[in-house]
Amino acid sequence: MASRAFWTSQDPDDPLTRALQPPPDETPDDRARRLRDQEDAQRVSREIDDDIALARKAYDRRKRAIKILLLGQAESGKSTTLKNFQLQFSPQHFAKERAAWKTIIQLNLIRCIKRLLDVLQQEWESSLHTTTPSSLAKGKGVAGRTPSAPGVRFSTSPLNDHHRRIRMRLSALLPIELELMRKLLPDPGPGAIGAPRDVCVRAGSGWKGVLAALSANTSTLDSSSPSSVPSSAPTPAPALAPAPAPLVSVLKNGSRPGTANSQAKDRDRDKDRDNPSAVLAACRDDILALWEDAVVQGVLKKHNVRLQDMPGFFLNDAGRVAAINYEPSDDDIVRARVRTLGVEEHHFTMESGALPGTEWYIYDVGGSRGVRQHWIPYFDDVQAIIFLAPLAFNLTLEEDAKVNRLEDSITLWREVCQNALLAKTTLILFLNKMDILQATLAAGIRVVKYVPSYGDQPNDVQHVTKYFREKFRGYHKRLSPRARPFYWHETSVIDTRSTAAILVGVREGILRAHLQSVNVI
Repeated sequence: MASRAFWTSQDPDDPLTRALQPPPDETPDDRARRLRDQEDAQRVSREIDDDIALARKAYDRRKRAIKILLLGQAESGKSTTLKNFQLQFSPQHFAKERAAWKTIIQLNLIRCIKRLLDVLQQEWESSLHTTTPSSLAKGKGVAGRTPSAPGVRFSTSPLNDHHRRIRMRLSALLPIELELMRKLLPDPGPGAIGAPRDVCVRAGSGWKGVLAALSANTSTLDSSSPSSVPSSAPTPAPALAPAPAPLVSVLKNGSRPGTANSQAKDRDRDKDRDNPSAVLAACRDDILALWEDAVVQGVLKKHNVRLQDMPGFFLNDAGRVAAINYEPSDDDIVRARVRTLGVEEHHFTMESGALPGTEWYIYDVGGSRGVRQHWIPYFDDVQAIIFLAPLAFNLTLEEDAKVNRLEDSITLWREVCQNALLAKTTLILFLNKMDILQATLAAGIRVVKYVPSYGDQPNDVQHVTKYFREKFRGYHKRLSPRARPFYWHETSVIDTRSTAAILVGVREGILRAHLQSVNVI
């Protein structure tokens, strides 16, 4: 029996057929216009279908991807852990961001110098005295010299005019810091008072692209400058008296406003403010001289200031970082300090190891107390949380000096463990900053002074680490909505080599749990 098509002809009584029929009085021009409109409508419909298909593929791909949330208080090492992930498993992606990190490292160095200059200023101000008749009678004066008359102001500080001159020359770095910070964070946000203590960036602002473009421009300026040294030529030995930076020259050699000379100097000054490499290179010898000065080190110790404990400390590497042809190493980038405001998503593809080509999403969230409410929306879509808890038992929060840092970390850990949205999520604890813990205990600082429950246990790294690890383990076991394994690592995430070995194990564990969740193994 021959088959017959179900739809052989249009039914003239069908309403849709009547609606699609052309008007009876349609002209040839109207017909051409109608056909064009139909073709345009079909094209738009196909484009919408293609977009929906692409969106569905992207959704499926993202659903199969591995998503990790980095949690912890501010300065716990979240961004440093992210950089270690990229360095270890996605080196090409890591290399693309090297130019942006160069400027961040230079900013870190300038901020260390600024803090050093602030301490010196405090020393001068606190050591100023005025002669009185009684002090004249006792023969007290300046550096052992007998004062000649009352009412004379004098300083008892060991700092001298040489230190003052260096401080004045290094002050040329401060406008550069302000200008770069404006580019990184043009809108500090409501409630911001004064300059932030750290180098801050807002999540999603494209700050890496801004700094990469800036670094490319300044590299062009450096190579075209007549005073720059070609990369193929050997670096000359530093002069005893370095030439002043362009910005310093502009500040010293004023000219009448409105003249061509002054306008040219204004343009040079604007370029210098965008070019930290040139001014740092000009100030390099002064930076080294001030930092290595025994008197300055004594003043820092007197004021109980340890710049070495600052995040983003590069003064010990100033000779290298302040060079005109400086290129950051991997270790430099990992040590660089930048504070993220908000939640920043990082997407990269694994280039090595097990299952290369696997897509990973790592969310770096701000750890300050005022932004922790933004964590919750990310809780229901992550396979693992890496929680960073620095063992800084003797430090307090920047936002609230009454709150101990380690107590705050334990409180956060308890909230994460008992959250029902995270019942199936793998929790990985990083007991971070072990290097600082070792230095703190070596300095004779006792744990029991800050944590009375520690009692009379030995004040060494092994016992201190075990005590706090068991605290975290106990809360994990008691508060988790369902039983799950306890993963922990002792880390110092600025140590790229030891962290790389830890991250390999972390990645394998996360991959195994992810494959089990999708019934692959």
